[in-house]
Amino acid sequence: MKIAVACDHGGFPLKETILASVRAAGHEPLDLGTNSADSVDFPDFTEKLGRAIQSGEAERGILVCGSGVGACVAANKMKGVWAAICHDTYSAAQGVEHDNMNVLCLGGRVIGPELTKVVVAAFLGARYLGNDSGGERLARRVGKIEKLENEG
Repeated sequence: MKIAVACDHGGFPLKETILASVRAAGHEPLDLGTNSADSVDFPDFTEKLGRAIQSGEAERGILVCGSGVGACVAANKMKGVWAAICHDTYSAAQGVEHDNMNVLCLGGRVIGPELTKVVVAAFLGARYLGNDSGGERLARRVGKIEKLENEG
């Protein structure tokens, strides 16, 4: 998979760890910046990542700001971008498996590099289960979320 990676200055210290983790999981990272610790506005980088998801340039994304909150809120304003903050492996995997999450948000000032590695691996190793036999319950719920998104 191609994985879009974007961060603001608060997430920049984790960016290289994330890029390396994406590669280690056998995927291709798409680095959308920022490229320094100089102050930038997270919505600008959130939009870059969201557009990459919307266009199909990337299948999933990893977005990092200081807390993860602002970037997550902004990402969820974009149609087709289903983002969640996950600082544990269970949520990172289940968000994909049950809820069809396609963007992992992390707080660069909340989570350290070692935990980042395993959370990213859990996110990238998971797949949505709603299309599988027995996944009707998940698909029904995701369908209701899609309806909310489309009705605005």
